[in-house]
Amino acid sequence: MNSEFIEALIQIEKEKGIDKETLLEAIEVALISAYKRNFGSAENVRVSINREDGEIKVFAQKSVVENVNNPLVEIEISEAHNISKKYELEDIIEFEVTPKTFGRIAAQTAKQVVMQRIREAERGIIFDQYANREGDIITGIVQRIDKKNVIIDLGRAEAILTPQEQIPGEVYRQNERIKTFILEVNKTTKGPEIYLSRTHPGLVKRLFELEVPEIHEGVVEIRSIAREAGSRTKIAVYSLEENIDPVGACVGQRGTRVQNIVDQLQGEKIDIIEWSSNPEEFIASSLNPSKVLKVDIYEPEKTARVIVPDYQLSLAIGKEGQNARLAAKLTGWKIDIKSESQIAQNFED
Repeated sequence: MNSEFIEALIQIEKEKGIDKETLLEAIEVALISAYKRNFGSAENVRVSINREDGEIKVFAQKSVVENVNNPLVEIEISEAHNISKKYELEDIIEFEVTPKTFGRIAAQTAKQVVMQRIREAERGIIFDQYANREGDIITGIVQRIDKKNVIIDLGRAEAILTPQEQIPGEVYRQNERIKTFILEVNKTTKGPEIYLSRTHPGLVKRLFELEVPEIHEGVVEIRSIAREAGSRTKIAVYSLEENIDPVGACVGQRGTRVQNIVDQLQGEKIDIIEWSSNPEEFIASSLNPSKVLKVDIYEPEKTARVIVPDYQLSLAIGKEGQNARLAAKLTGWKIDIKSESQIAQNFED
């Protein structure tokens, strides 16, 4: 240990952002353990590293007492007074006990501590990088499948796409580039644990923000999303400027914008609906592509009865009730769909 070591710590501080003093304090703590481990000492010791030239000294610490029970950690008051009259009971006196062979052990210990701290710092930097992107979209490369989990390489870290967050029926191929949603980032001793999603509605939202300039610029807003991953998504959009059609902006010329998003989602159908503050209008639009004749609102229960032509009933409800279910999620209203014939029958009854 010498002045070159101190210079190396200064360089590490500049390059890695690890405080030199923090490193030196950690090395001093580690050297206490190294001293006791290698020299079998039961003493109370303190290790000091000179901040200028890197010289290391080990000091045994003894407490001043009336009667000594343990000479390794205690010194009698009369003996303490032989050293200096200033010492009083319970004072701590230090004696240098630096072994001649301690330099090699110190160098090895210091190297281990520095490398460990560098690894911890790098893990911290990587954690911060991804933790700050929770709720964002990221592109990675499929590395492997491990117990149904898809492991994705993000560049500086690996992430996990669990079975619950995978789109049903989607096939993941090794070395395939894939866009995912950063669901959660946890800090662990081995580095950040990153969980991804392909099913989260936020993935669709971020894809639209990337694909549609009007959304990115804040001119068009996404007001709500309802998604059944791998099958269908409904998205309600609103324009802050009268001369901009929010649905048209999202669809794009000849449907290119929405088609790019559909391709990213392996063919998932996307219904783009104009949001309205008028519940009747919004609910009617939410049942797209079916035609709606009338919407009756029941405000206290937040329920709505929707009347559709007979031939549109199955379309309004959708396969296994999906269209109605997504419309209810999108609008926040419980929707009861009836055909004209059913309404007429009710009146007759």
